[in-house]
Parts: sequence; structure tokens; C-alpha cells
Amino acid sequence: MFRHVNTKARFLISAAPAAIMLLVGGALVSPMTSAFAAPATADDVPAVGNRLGGYLAGRVARGLSDTHAAAAYYGMALAKDADNETLLGQTFDMESSEGNWPRAEALASELVKLKADHRMARLLLGLAEFKKGNYALADEHFKASSVNPIGELTGLLARAWLKQAEGKTKDALDLLDNTRQPEWAQAMVRYHRALLADVGSRKVEARATYDKLAAGDQRSLRSTLAAAQSLANNGEIKPAQKALQSYFDKIRGDGHPSAVALQKQLAAGEKTPLLVTTASQGLSEALFGLGEALAGEGGVGPGAVFLQYSLYLEPRFPFALASLANVYESTKNYARAIEVYELIAPGTPLESAIDIRKAFDLNSLDRVEEAKSLLEQVADREPNDLKPLNALGSIMRGQKRWDEAIGYYTRAIAIIKKPDARHWDYYYSRGTSYERVHKWPAAEADLQTALKLSPDEPTVLNYLGYSWVDQNKNLKTGLQLIEKAVKLKPEDGYIVDSLGWAHYRMGNFKEAARWLERAVELRPDDPVLNDHYGDGLWRVGREREAMFQWYQALSLKPEPEDVEKIQKKIASGLPAPTKAANAKRTKDVQRIEQPPKKRAETKSPGVTVPQ
Repeated sequence: MFRHVNTKARFLISAAPAAIMLLVGGALVSPMTSAFAAPATADDVPAVGNRLGGYLAGRVARGLSDTHAAAAYYGMALAKDADNETLLGQTFDMESSEGNWPRAEALASELVKLKADHRMARLLLGLAEFKKGNYALADEHFKASSVNPIGELTGLLARAWLKQAEGKTKDALDLLDNTRQPEWAQAMVRYHRALLADVGSRKVEARATYDKLAAGDQRSLRSTLAAAQSLANNGEIKPAQKALQSYFDKIRGDGHPSAVALQKQLAAGEKTPLLVTTASQGLSEALFGLGEALAGEGGVGPGAVFLQYSLYLEPRFPFALASLANVYESTKNYARAIEVYELIAPGTPLESAIDIRKAFDLNSLDRVEEAKSLLEQVADREPNDLKPLNALGSIMRGQKRWDEAIGYYTRAIAIIKKPDARHWDYYYSRGTSYERVHKWPAAEADLQTALKLSPDEPTVLNYLGYSWVDQNKNLKTGLQLIEKAVKLKPEDGYIVDSLGWAHYRMGNFKEAARWLERAVELRPDDPVLNDHYGDGLWRVGREREAMFQWYQALSLKPEPEDVEKIQKKIASGLPAPTKAANAKRTKDVQRIEQPPKKRAETKSPGVTVPQ
């Protein structure tokens, strides 16, 4: 399905076979024959001549999340030892992750001969028979796949939807009702019970089951959409709107594009189709839900397989495709993610969100102008949408194209009629961009607006507070802002560093060294934090330790403009503070220690300050 190979994986894997050949004396293992012995082919994957080389190269590729190369290398190894259960299992896993179905099905058939209760092989074989309409055979495979808690849940849902495919809605519902599932699985079982009742035209049962989900606070985005669409499909528009509004009230944000699109449909009084209308869609929905949950809990490998199984049944299922792309993004396989996003048909409610994700992936691949062009198209298509402009601003900031970032944030802010707490980030981002082009009055105004909109946002507190301290103005307030940021986010090394560096700038060297040490403990791999800690150590007389920290900072590849400064400090240390500087620091500390003066609170015109 996909041909992209991770560059780092390609380098390591292509080097592996030569080393492995030395380990095994260059001997080749005679290939064994089987109906599926030929490995997956990949023109961009170097061939491996022996079993051990293929196995180890496959492990390297799998560790680097390059399932395409892993499938090819495991397949090469399997061609030399076709009855090896471990190689069969590994190759099957990778081919399933790739969505190479003819190959995966053949491997699954061989795998169950060696291990009859192999859960994922049985599940795939069951899905294959389900698609063919061979429901009795599918049922046997689904039963055999129920070998652990995940397998039991998967097999249960699969068998229920199989009953529905046979037109046996009552049997399907009875199957779900007469089972015991752990608490974590109960919401999913109940959700699919509602879907099954809907597909089987049992509207009363569907409504009762959706109500139970709501009463137990077990609604997800998908179950909320399903409930609202079920009500609207039955002509109950107002109850549908109420069900959907509960989702918006809970998230307190803009909401998922599908929910927003449905809200507009309901407002127009439109009758909507059910979320799921066939047994195939229902089973695909179950596999999608499991895949998304596993990927979200860190199980990227199993999560990707379940998502591919969902797409095996419904190849154009937008939610499953988007989740699979997210899996690739989480492993930094951005080209793969883009390929998957492009499989989502245009015109869905997800279109703009998908284009924004694609743009970020393009940016991660250093295809910045393509990302910019795509986002400009989205902004033109959706002139009142803040998100593409925010994305453009974010990408330009990341590229240090500050003036362009300012322009995009200004366009976004112009759309905002009445700023509230949700909009603090636009002012903060524009403010930091203004600061980087040395337009401090404009930066200060934006940062203060951001702080009024979101008074407890650590990044704003930190940036504004440190900027004031760095400029030797509003010293007491600036330090208080940074201290508040540290209390709100004590494990953020950058914010802790700001507190230490603020004390350093004001001559509180002992206190500075304490906080700068803590910052390095939190972010030991950051060159700037190590450099700052070195400065703090030098000022408290720990000069040998300071030298070590500066050398450490150099080893972490700091920005080119910082290298020369650090090398100069290593060569000659820090100059002694002048008498004038000492007197100024003493005055600054006295100003900080003075009790604060009471003053009236002020509000910026047109800005709502949250209570």
C-alpha cells in the first residue's frame, strides 16, 4: 500500500546484512518451500541473503517503526525457514500493519496451523470469511480469537455484528446482554448494542441504550454523534440537538469538525442518516475503536493493526484513516501520514483539519513552501476559520520568519470579534513574534492581553515576567509572574531556568545556581540550560564545575551564535562584576524587597477578563 522507507532505518538496515554475514561466516541458509515463501518485495530495501540477516534487519526496522522495511526483511528471513513460528508471527504482524492483505491472509492461514489460537491471525481469517459471506466459518475464527481480554471483547463484538449480517438482530443483542466484560469494556459493549439496535430498526431499544451511556457518563465523541444522528433520523431534532450540546458543554472548546457539521445540519432541521447503517460498518467501527484506544495508550503497533483491520472492511472510513495517520505522525513517519491523509475523500467535515495536519507534516519534512501554500488554500476556503491562520503563524514562528508570523496572527485576531480565554494563544504568539523583531511595546501589549485572557497560563506568565526582568523593569512583578509559572508547572525545565536566570540577572547568584541546577536536572539535554547553569556556578565560586557545564553545553550542539560565547567563557571564565554593576544589583534587590504598592486594576478596552 505504501512505499516510503524511513531514511534512518534504510541506512541502518542496509548496513546490517554485511555485518551479519561476517557473524555467520557468510553461509547462506537453503530456502524452504511454501505457498507463501516469497517475501514482500520492496525496490528500496536491499536484499539479505540469509535467515539471520533478514531477522535482525527486520528487528532494526521494526524498532524504527519502519513497518514497510520490516515486512520485507522478515519475509526474506521467512523464505529461508518457512515453518518458523516466530518468523511467521513477525512477518504476519508487519504485513498486517502495512495492509498487505493477500500476503497477510496467506501468512495467517499458515500461522494457525502452528498455533491454533493465534488471536490476530484468527481475527483476520474471520474478517476474510465475513467479507465473503461465509458466516459460519467467520464465527469459528472469531470464537478462536477470544484468548485474552482484548481478544474476548473483539470476538464478542465481531460475532454480534456477524449475527446482524445474518439478519438476526435479537441474537446479536442477546449475545451482548449475556456476557460479562471488565468495567473498561462495558462502555464499548453498550455503545455497540445501541448501534446494533439502530441498524436492526429497534429504535426504542437503541434510544434506551444511548440514554444509559449518557446517564453513566460513558459517552465518547463517536457515541454522542451516533445518539444525535439516531434521534435526528427518527425526526427528533430538538432531543438530538440537546444530546450533541452535552458534548460541546463538556469539552468547552470548538469541538470536533464532525460534531460542528452535525450541529449545523440539526440547526437546519435536516434529517440525518444513522452513523452506522450496515454490519460491515459496525464491525469496522468496533475495530477502529479498539485501534484508536490501543494507539492512544502507547500501543502503536497493535493499534495500527486494528486500524488496518477496520480499513480492511471499510477502506475509506475517514476516522480510521485519520487515526492511522496519527499513528505514523507519532513515530515521525510524516510521509506515510500524508499518504494516508490523502486517502480521505474531499468534502468530508474533516477536510480542513486534515489539510492542516498535512501541512504540519510537510513542514516536518522541510517542505515549508508546500505547507504554506496548502494552508493558504484552506484559509481562502474557510475565511472565518482561525485554525489555518494559527497553523501558518506557528509554522512561520518555527522557521523564525517572524514578520510573516505576525501577519498571520494579525489576520486571525481580526476575525475574533470578542476575545475570551480560548484566544490567549493568538496574542501570546504574536507578542513573542513582535519581541523577536525588537518591537517591544507591541509585544508587551499582546502579552498583557494574553495574560488577562488567561491569567494562569504558565507560558505567558513566564515570557512576560522574564522579559520585564531582562529589561530591568517591573522587577518585582516580573519575578512574581515567573514564580507563579513555576508553581503551576514545576516540572518544566525551561520555566524553571527562567526563574534561575532572572535571579542571576539581578545578582542573586546563590538562588540562581539553585534554580538553574534544577532546570538542568529537568532538561539535561538542552545546551542553553547547561550554559546558564555554568554561569551560575561560576558566580558562586564553583569554577571547575562551571567549566564542566560549559563543555557539556558545547557537546549538545548549541546555536552557532552561542558556540563562540561559550568557547570564550571556557578560555577565560566570566569577567568580575564591576562596582557599578554591584551597586545597580543592590538597588534592584532593594526594589524587589519593597512592599508592593496598591493600585487599581485596569482592563484593556474590548477585552473580557475572566473571573
